[in-house]
Amino acid sequence: MLENLDVGILVFLALAGLAAGFVDAVVGGGGLIQLPALLVAFPGAAPVQLLATNKVGSICGTTVSSITYFRRVRPDLRTALPLAVAAFAGSLGGALLAFLISKEAFNPIILVVLVGVGLYTLFKPSMGQLQQLRFGQVRPRRHLAAAVLIGLAVGAYDGALGPGTGSFFVFALVSVLGYGFLEASAKAKIANMATNLAALVVFVPQGAVLWQAGIVMGVMNIIGGYLGARVAVARGSGFVRVFFVVVLVAFIVKIGLDTWEQLVG
Repeated sequence: MLENLDVGILVFLALAGLAAGFVDAVVGGGGLIQLPALLVAFPGAAPVQLLATNKVGSICGTTVSSITYFRRVRPDLRTALPLAVAAFAGSLGGALLAFLISKEAFNPIILVVLVGVGLYTLFKPSMGQLQQLRFGQVRPRRHLAAAVLIGLAVGAYDGALGPGTGSFFVFALVSVLGYGFLEASAKAKIANMATNLAALVVFVPQGAVLWQAGIVMGVMNIIGGYLGARVAVARGSGFVRVFFVVVLVAFIVKIGLDTWEQLVG
C-alpha cells in the first residue's frame, strides 16, 4: 500500500495536505480535511494507521504556523506554555486509547465530529472578534487552571481521534477564557503542536505511520501552514470560512455514504 501509491492518490493527498495546513492555520480544523482524505485514500487501513499518518502531516503544519504566529502575534506564554504541557499529557493518554477504536466505530465517530464542527463553524461566525479575558486580571489562578483543563481535555481528544482539534482549542479559549480570535489561534497552534508530538511519541514506535503518505502531506502542510498563518494575521479568517465549509460538506457526504453502506451492508 505504501510503495505503490498511485500518482493520482499522491496528488489528492498533497492537495488535502496543502488545504489542511492552510485552513488549520487560519481557523483550526485542518484534520477535518486531512483525516477524511486519508479515509478515502486508504479505505482498508486500520484507524490507528490513519490517525498516526494524519499526525505526521499535521505536526509539520502546526510547527510552521506556531512559529509564524509567535513571531507576528507574540502570544502570552504564561498561558500558552501550561496549556501546551497539559495538552501534551492529555494527548499521550488519548493516543493509547486510539488502539482500542475499531474500524466499525471509526467512520461514525468521525462523521459526528465533522457535522458538529461544521455546525459550529457555520453558526459562530463572529466569535472571538473582541478580547474580554475571564478570570485573568482578578483571578489568575483560575485562568491558569481553566487553561490546563482545556489542554488536558482537548489533548486527550486529539490523541484518540484528532480532527477539529485546532477548532476546539480556539473555541474553548474564546468561549471559556475570553480571548480574541487571533490570540486564541496563536495559543491553539502551540498547544496543537504539542498534542501532535505526544501522539507521535506513541504511534511511531508501534509502526503505525504510513510514511509515504505522511511525508507528502507533511511537506504540503508546511506550505499551507505558513501561508495560512500569514494570511490569518493580515486579514483574519472570515474569507476562508466559505472554502472550509464547502470542503467540509464534501467530506461529510463522502464519509456519510460510507457509514450508511457500513450500516446497511
